[in-house]
Amino acid sequence: MNRRTLILGGTALVALGACSQTKFKKYRGPEVTYVVVNKTDRKMMLLHHDRVLEQYDIQLGFAPVGHKTFEGDGRTPEGIYTIDRRNPNSKFHLSVGISYPNELDRMRAQEMGKSPGGDIFIHGQQDPRKFLKHDWTWGCISVKNKEIEDVYAMVRDGTPILITP
Repeated sequence: MNRRTLILGGTALVALGACSQTKFKKYRGPEVTYVVVNKTDRKMMLLHHDRVLEQYDIQLGFAPVGHKTFEGDGRTPEGIYTIDRRNPNSKFHLSVGISYPNELDRMRAQEMGKSPGGDIFIHGQQDPRKFLKHDWTWGCISVKNKEIEDVYAMVRDGTPILITP
């Protein structure tokens, strides 16, 4: 082999190595049977029955106190929902959807003459270099990008999520 072939071959290996680094992780551990979010403590836990598998610091909507009642209020919902979808192309790295609004949420918003909103997710950061120390989302739950990679791999659609005040 000549020097040019070695250099080109090395470049190809480096390029292949870069491609193998992915935000999509594999998870082969215990099933996540429940997600619990405590808004006051700014913590999210992934549980296998009563055992905490992972715990994360979180950020919430920009007006986090109270249950989300209408679109644009800046609140993160409270109650029992399910993880119902995932977005591999999220502008916030990765995201998993929460089934807000439910029928009661829609009814409450309608009584106020408002839309309940939607598109509530657990997601990563838009700029991974800046983990803001304050609540900033429009009602979502935010974690660091490396953490949403774990959440995305571990939590399946249909998993219940409890969001407490």
